[in-house]
Amino acid sequence: MAIILIPVATVRNSRLVPADDFWGDIISEIELADHIPTEAFDGISEFSHLEIIYYFDKVDPRTSFSLGIQEGIPIIQTLVFSACVKKDRPNSIGLCTVELLEHCGRTIKVKNLDAINGTPVLDIKPVFQEFQPEGEIKQPEWVANLMKDYWKQS
Repeated sequence: MAIILIPVATVRNSRLVPADDFWGDIISEIELADHIPTEAFDGISEFSHLEIIYYFDKVDPRTSFSLGIQEGIPIIQTLVFSACVKKDRPNSIGLCTVELLEHCGRTIKVKNLDAINGTPVLDIKPVFQEFQPEGEIKQPEWVANLMKDYWKQS
């Protein structure tokens, strides 16, 4: 079964190549595709955060399942759904919760989006408190080591 998705927007920023760290100073603009009406962004400024679903279109599909091992972190290929948030995904789909900084016409400006310039956006959703997890979020200790430089500024 084929699934056909048509991008609703495109990411514009200064990051030109995929990288695993130092996304903290990247500010992105997300511009609506021509077939999406400007009114799709009506009311978006009332939200502080959005979920951006995007497609890693620059990832080589032949490597989309190759994870490798990082020193001190128990990542193996069979743990792709429990130990990997990288671009190397079975379907090359990314999801990121971003802070909405500004809305102007057909463009929104966001912080904390780990997508490179030109990335196609598949969907944009407001973050509702009611959909956030209740209680403490649990994760293995090695995750903090893996993510220590991810949102740092370069």
